[in-house]
Amino acid sequence: MEKQRLTRSNLFFIGSMLFGMFFGAGNLIFPVFLGQASGKNVIPALIGFLVSGVGLPLLGVAAIGLSRTDGVFSLAKKVGRPYAFFFTIALYLCMGPLFATPRLATISYEIGLSTFIPQRHAKLALLVFSVAFFVVAWLLARRPGRIMTYVGKVLTPAFLVALALLLAFAIIFPLGHFNQDMVATAYRHTPLVKGFTDGYMTMDALASLAFGVVVVNAIRELGVTKPKAIATDTIKAGGIAAILMAVLYAALAFMGLTSLGQFDFASNGGVIIAEISNYYFGTLGSILTAIIVILACLKTGIGLLTSFGDTAVELFPRLKYRKVVFWAALLSLIIANVGLNEILAISEPVMYFLYPLAIVLILTALAEHLFADDRVVYVMTTIFTFVPALLDGLNALPAGLKGGWVHQVLGWGQYLPGFSMGLGWICPAIVGFSIGWIWHGLRRYKRQ
Repeated sequence: MEKQRLTRSNLFFIGSMLFGMFFGAGNLIFPVFLGQASGKNVIPALIGFLVSGVGLPLLGVAAIGLSRTDGVFSLAKKVGRPYAFFFTIALYLCMGPLFATPRLATISYEIGLSTFIPQRHAKLALLVFSVAFFVVAWLLARRPGRIMTYVGKVLTPAFLVALALLLAFAIIFPLGHFNQDMVATAYRHTPLVKGFTDGYMTMDALASLAFGVVVVNAIRELGVTKPKAIATDTIKAGGIAAILMAVLYAALAFMGLTSLGQFDFASNGGVIIAEISNYYFGTLGSILTAIIVILACLKTGIGLLTSFGDTAVELFPRLKYRKVVFWAALLSLIIANVGLNEILAISEPVMYFLYPLAIVLILTALAEHLFADDRVVYVMTTIFTFVPALLDGLNALPAGLKGGWVHQVLGWGQYLPGFSMGLGWICPAIVGFSIGWIWHGLRRYKRQ
């Protein structure tokens, strides 16, 4: 007999699983850094961050459920098959060996080991650690087997317990009052918008397009088979994950905010967490935090390598899974040794380009009942979003790379509302959707 819906316990299990997949290394460092950098403007900055870091991933999961697709490639095919290949490959490269996977090693090092290593040996220590990290991740990704279940059930809860302990100390015994004037320049004038674009760096909206199908399959395995029931339970599970993330983000931002009572501005959130952990628990706390964070990031690294390998073989059947995983691990190792600050600087322009494309795909899929899932709406919305998103990405490049032809191209951005804040794509996307919707209406009228 078909189940009409999941039990409460199963629903919570699915939501917790989704939260575990979302909450990785970036989810730790970005809200902490936002809390410290935004200072007195932390509330609007956090609201913006929650919209893009929690709201958009929830909508992404909902889009997969409501559109009844088989994942990101199937959803992107609504625009066109060539575009689906481009978007899926770009998404998994970012989630895999280009950005998300390398920063797992660098964040593990920053939070877990950097306080024990003299600065003069930092590069060598990062190299040795990252080699060990990715060798283990590669070996386990070749045959995840039971180790993935063990790591997921034991290490992730242990990590969250330790994080909850650290957050409890930070809330009950705050580090001190912060200086009202200590606000980073980027958060002084438009903290809400800055927080929104900061949420790009978690990559969770991109991840939601990949994780949504995992949730759908898990719900089916629990006996729910009716499409409407699956869609409803998918959204509910996404809601549970979203609530858990929002609570942790708020607590992490508060911890970063109060750190200004003891520490100066840090270059990234990994440094802040390491400083706070050492402040509260000393060397013993730093060692415990190092072990748990390294193992938690290792778990995520195994999952990302496995996911990248599976997707590559699915798109290109001639590829061999183990070879793909090996080269993905090697590339991740090389990029990890660039350094965390450099990885974040490189990834930011790419996120400013890819995120708008993901957002319009998600929102258009959620609105498909307005235009009977007509492909023309997807195509027009994406076309009108693509170029402004590319301009936003170029505008996010480091200042030293904005000369020559880049500077000339960026001159076109002045005609786009919100371009200076990284939101130049919004108005063109609305125009594209409107044109596609009107086009659909006219075609339907002619057929009557």
